Amino acid sequence: MTLHTTAKPARMRDDAAFTAALAIAVIAALTLAGAWFFQLVLDIRPCPLCLEQRYAWYLAFPLGALLAFAAARGAPRALLIAGFALLALATLANAWLAGYHAGVEWGFWPGPTECSGPVLDLGKAGSLLENLDKVKVIRCDEVQWRFLGLSLAGYNVLLSLAAAALALWGIANTARAPS
Repeated sequence: MTLHTTAKPARMRDDAAFTAALAIAVIAALTLAGAWFFQLVLDIRPCPLCLEQRYAWYLAFPLGALLAFAAARGAPRALLIAGFALLALATLANAWLAGYHAGVEWGFWPGPTECSGPVLDLGKAGSLLENLDKVKVIRCDEVQWRFLGLSLAGYNVLLSLAAAALALWGIANTARAPS
């Protein structure tokens, strides 16, 4: 009985691409599940910047799953690299947005006017004031939850950078593996 120890180069490339893509899809799914858990179960409402940070994860979950499927089926290298490049770009942009949001929370710079800064005093405007009392504005510059000194925006920076690193690892392994 002999053991065949040489792996096909394309198979090694596909395994690395599969692993990276699946890991990104899992990170995205868990991040979105966590965001919805905080919102729906713990009643921690997202601010406008929090909601914008979800967009990258809404892209990363299905694209990561699709890339994992494509890698498992031996998809062309160019297709895998393009998918990973899109994931890297989206997650790096999300890391920047989350970092911006964390900076707003720490008071390093002003945030968007629609969700940070001073609240205007509208005086006594009758029914307008009564209606405004019913509306709860979620502020971008106030942290609603922290763990180990980081807000949810801070954790999003770390998760986005991890996903970007996985996408870049997927690109590197896919590009350098012999055809």
